[in-house]
Amino acid sequence: MNKFNEMYTPHLSEFPEFSLERLLTTCFGHTPSARLRTCILIDLPDLSLMVEHRFLGENGFAVQKCAHDVFLKLLKEGLSEKMGYSANDFFAFKTTGGSNLDPEDELIDCEGNSLTFTEDICPKYDLILAITDFSLTAPLTAMAKEYGFRGATLHGVNDIILKSGLSVDYEMVSRQAELFRSVLDKADAFELDFESLGSEFSLRIECDAQDAQKSHGLCPAGRPDVANLPAGEVYFVPKGASGDFPFRFPDGTLACMKVSDGAIVEATLLRGDEELVRERNRKLEQDPATGIIGELGFGTQLLPFSGKDIQDEKILATCHVATGRSDHLGGSLTPDLFNSRQNASHDDILYAPPKTPEIIVTQVRMYKNGAVSPILENFEPTPYLLQRLEPEYPVERFASGVS
Repeated sequence: MNKFNEMYTPHLSEFPEFSLERLLTTCFGHTPSARLRTCILIDLPDLSLMVEHRFLGENGFAVQKCAHDVFLKLLKEGLSEKMGYSANDFFAFKTTGGSNLDPEDELIDCEGNSLTFTEDICPKYDLILAITDFSLTAPLTAMAKEYGFRGATLHGVNDIILKSGLSVDYEMVSRQAELFRSVLDKADAFELDFESLGSEFSLRIECDAQDAQKSHGLCPAGRPDVANLPAGEVYFVPKGASGDFPFRFPDGTLACMKVSDGAIVEATLLRGDEELVRERNRKLEQDPATGIIGELGFGTQLLPFSGKDIQDEKILATCHVATGRSDHLGGSLTPDLFNSRQNASHDDILYAPPKTPEIIVTQVRMYKNGAVSPILENFEPTPYLLQRLEPEYPVERFASGVS
């Protein structure tokens, strides 16, 4: 683990105790007179497990149990009345099996009643919390735009996330994200240099001076929106991409991804299971949209690593690219443009020492207004970036300081 993560990753003891009231009030506002109809969604591989909450007695289902034992319990024990929430219902839909895939329309409640997203959930609830194994951010965002509700996705939530990423002051997170966004805003391009297994790689992402966007956790009343919690990210929808970059499969297999005209076009084995690389190439050939680079993102928060991308991609000095659908980010790649809707996922590729120990992001450079400015080096913010973040960040934590 590098110097940044050894010295500047905050300990759980530095965060306030988790408060669902503080989290929801900050993110969605305090409107006790509004009587917001609220529900929680979970995903289960077999919907019969939802009947009488049978999943609670089964092994596994840690995320779903957290949804029930923490979020639903707190809402039912008087918090909802205090905050002006009503209904506080609890539903399950069938696990999609992939990040940001559209779910089936059917849901079920604890009594075994069958409902649908289109008739019973989206039109009837003001606030929807999706606490799931697989991200529902893209489909829920599309539903929110159509039906007018607000919500949040909290996929993969665990104890570390509860005690850190969901315990922070989201007013501060929003200010930090906006400051970070202003530094990167209108960038022409970024270049990411990598080193892995003794080889070097470089990926160029074209942004064409677009407005940088932020995930900051605040969803005020007045417009439909879905927050991704924990939040704290600045991101772009690439206008093009070229070069190559190393990719780590879940089993540790490493491959080089060749990128041309904004998409991965070929994978070559660096180390590990060759069949995984062959399968990736077959998928790219059968459904080229799965290789399109749909996002470039940078974390903006000081958080501990949780082992879950929903938090770890929000950590300052990490970066990620993503392939696949981008409609929830303002892009144009929608599920209907894939040859198979089962391939219409949005998959983040996170670079962080605990997640990709064999891969170092040696430098990230920003091209903007005719200047080239390094912003990250070896998973640390550069002096250039720290100078510009100083008003909202505790820069005294950084040994490199601000020149």
